[in-house]
Amino acid sequence: MAHNTVLITGASSGIGAAFARILPESTRLLLTGRSEERLRQVAGGLAGAPGRAEVIAADLAGADGRTAVIERALASGIDLLVCNAGLAWSGRFLDQPVTHQDETLSVNLLASVELLHALLPDMIARARREGRRAGVIVLSSMGAFIPAPGLACYGASKAFVLRFTQSLAAELAHEPIDLLAVCPTYTDTDFFVRAGLPQPRRAMAAEAVASEAMDSLGHRTVHLCSLHRYPQTLRRLAAFNPALAAWRWPRQIATLLQAFALRRDTWRQRGVPQPR
Repeated sequence: MAHNTVLITGASSGIGAAFARILPESTRLLLTGRSEERLRQVAGGLAGAPGRAEVIAADLAGADGRTAVIERALASGIDLLVCNAGLAWSGRFLDQPVTHQDETLSVNLLASVELLHALLPDMIARARREGRRAGVIVLSSMGAFIPAPGLACYGASKAFVLRFTQSLAAELAHEPIDLLAVCPTYTDTDFFVRAGLPQPRRAMAAEAVASEAMDSLGHRTVHLCSLHRYPQTLRRLAAFNPALAAWRWPRQIATLLQAFALRRDTWRQRGVPQPR
């Protein structure tokens, strides 16, 4: 289904920018992220009429940033919300300052809750009036299904938004709105660099994740992305059955993180400059 106006959070790079690129040229876009410069670069590279994309530089970790995005979205009358903004700080929980955990939970979890609570009533009411369907896509992760040592708050936040989206979909089943939680596997974005993690050797293209999400909206409540062409039913069976434990990427990330920390300690002992 085509949508008229779409708000994409975390749109300055990665999967958020990919959503902006794959949406129809007739779709009006509200792109939000922390960096206005990067948002304008994304907007400037989009096909379609000049001025099609409006940028909103805001930090969703803070209440002021969330309020600014909500107010702009309400004024624009969005009919699709893509909650993509997310971040992570890698390392043992007790070794990280609590401010890092606060920031992770504010962006990954609280921002989605506040945006949905503020924007859903208007989106549903407009969909009723116009005889259309609105939509919400929330980016969870394959890391939502098992413990994620080294990424504890990140993994927990992704588990929260997965179940949160499923619960809202059940509550709003009789309303003209489709909700979808998307769980990507490794994706080729800046996430790993920003989190202080080594880049995985194999990863999905961000555009592939965005395309799968748009194709799945309105057809299911949870979509599991994979580097392999397994049927969605098999992916769901493996992911939601702890006994199978088929999706191990958080453990793989933890292993990479531990190896990275070991190399860093070795560099320190030898006086070798550390990568940043």
